[in-house]
Amino acid sequence: MSQQSEEMYTRILRDYLNGKSEDQLYLAQQLGKWLLSRNISPEEVIDMHGNLLRQMGDVPTFVQDSFQILTEIMIEYGNAHRSFDSWRNRHQQLQAEIAVASAMQQSLLPSSLPECPGLNLGMISIASNQMSGDFYHFVYESEGVFSVAIADITGKGIPAAMCMSMLRYAMDSLAEMKLSPGDMLRHMNSVVERNIDPCMFVTMQYGHYDTGRHSFRYATAGHEPGFLYRAREDRFFDLEGQGTALGIAAGSEYEEREIFLEPGDFLILLTDGVTERKNGRYYIQREELVSYLQEGVRLSAQEMVDHFYRRLLLLSQFEQPDDYTMIVLRRT
Repeated sequence: MSQQSEEMYTRILRDYLNGKSEDQLYLAQQLGKWLLSRNISPEEVIDMHGNLLRQMGDVPTFVQDSFQILTEIMIEYGNAHRSFDSWRNRHQQLQAEIAVASAMQQSLLPSSLPECPGLNLGMISIASNQMSGDFYHFVYESEGVFSVAIADITGKGIPAAMCMSMLRYAMDSLAEMKLSPGDMLRHMNSVVERNIDPCMFVTMQYGHYDTGRHSFRYATAGHEPGFLYRAREDRFFDLEGQGTALGIAAGSEYEEREIFLEPGDFLILLTDGVTERKNGRYYIQREELVSYLQEGVRLSAQEMVDHFYRRLLLLSQFEQPDDYTMIVLRRT
């Protein structure tokens, strides 16, 4: 305990015993904060208090003895405080590391959507926590053709961010090979299976959109099915497709499908954070989701994803238990 601390404590104690002013109690609170900021332990404060009382006059023996019990008790409080302070420092360090990882994660995701003639795109991706397990990617394959990928990595936090970086760089490298959607997923499965923890896996939907033919050729690896809207029928269909999630089984093959979009048709690619939402105690069924999507079929692609997100957020009482990503590709 420094001499400055003792002098401050002595002045406050003497003034309070002489006048019992509320001002002195307030000063004592501020002194307590000051002592904590300098890591002064509770037992040190008690020792100082006992010494000051003895300097002021005779202190009954039983009061002096009682300070021994109080000191021993306060030692445990001091240990708990030091343990908490150490934990807080480690937590602050971890938060700083997570902030860096989060910034790196954001840098891996596209900052803008492709601009293609005859096609209107919209996208929204909201993390449930600081780090997201959702991944999406756009790459121009050739003139008038671009690829789009949407994926969901099991787990969150730093492991998901590290896995996301692996997906991004693997896809960029494989893009030079001009692979079909099925072959891309086959190669990605090999990359994931060799490089991530066995308890993790990745679901993904990957496809090529040809803006000249307005066709979408895609393959699915255990991913949540999206939707296809047919303007002529004013009806939604499931975007069918199946395949083993990436990282589960080596040598998996992936079936390719192709659909063509007429003017007004659109595709919705999404993660399970969109479909697995609760309204009260019950999960919202897929048929109910379609009814909410129907409300936005006349909106632009970006207006649609924004409207649908707000609609689900309101229904789930502003709770978002999982990462949420939705992409709309509308033929104009």
